[in-house]
Amino acid sequence: MKKLPNIDVKISNSGISRIILNEPSTYNALSLLTLNSLIKSFKNLSDDKNTKVIVIEGSGKGFCAGHNLKEIKTLKRKSDYNKLFNLCSKLMINIVNNNKPVIAKVHGAAFAAGCQLVASCDLALSSDKAVFATPGVNIGLFCSTPMVAVSRNVNRKKTMKMLLTGEPITAQYAKEIGLINDYFEDSQLEEEISKLAEIIISKSSKVLKIGKKAFYKQLEMPLEQAYKYTSKIMAENMMAIDAHEGITAFIEKRKPNWKNK
Repeated sequence: MKKLPNIDVKISNSGISRIILNEPSTYNALSLLTLNSLIKSFKNLSDDKNTKVIVIEGSGKGFCAGHNLKEIKTLKRKSDYNKLFNLCSKLMINIVNNNKPVIAKVHGAAFAAGCQLVASCDLALSSDKAVFATPGVNIGLFCSTPMVAVSRNVNRKKTMKMLLTGEPITAQYAKEIGLINDYFEDSQLEEEISKLAEIIISKSSKVLKIGKKAFYKQLEMPLEQAYKYTSKIMAENMMAIDAHEGITAFIEKRKPNWKNK
């Protein structure tokens, strides 16, 4: 894969592909350049047959500091701001709509759009020293786009407290409110990420793709419509080769031989 500015992409034979935010001098801020690189990388990996799971992580001390405020200061027109925030939103939607499960590996601070990035991923594991915040209110810029992702993971009162105070929260509290799945000591984080990814890789890629798409789509539907939609998805899923293989393997008490079809 062609090298892109401010990020590294690593594709492994194991099926785990990595997107590494690599601008530690800005705490991996989401500049226009970085956002474009991330969008291209996620699109490429979504279509990559060897990739089963995508892990996104940061280099240096932090995971992601959010938008690059020095870059924001250079923007003058409303259309420039629209371009930046629309591009960031495009990235988050790309992650949700990606064909592959996406795991955030958070080893340090995840602030503002960086917190949004964590919330947009399907799963998130962090170190016990990681901190999370939507601190825009502290600089006169309410975290309106980050709250879209955060509020879809965390309940209203807890989300609003993060947004209205701008105060950081610990990994322990982030797990408690549902922003992340779990946290571990620094020395254990990589091992836990790998274990989680390997469990996912052992499943049918075809079935995971069907399920991920259905999960996010049904969340936005009224109850009756959601059941009607997911019943249709279940019927379509049953027509997949892997559904028949999985059921047969269970009955025969053996491991399934996925065709990813």
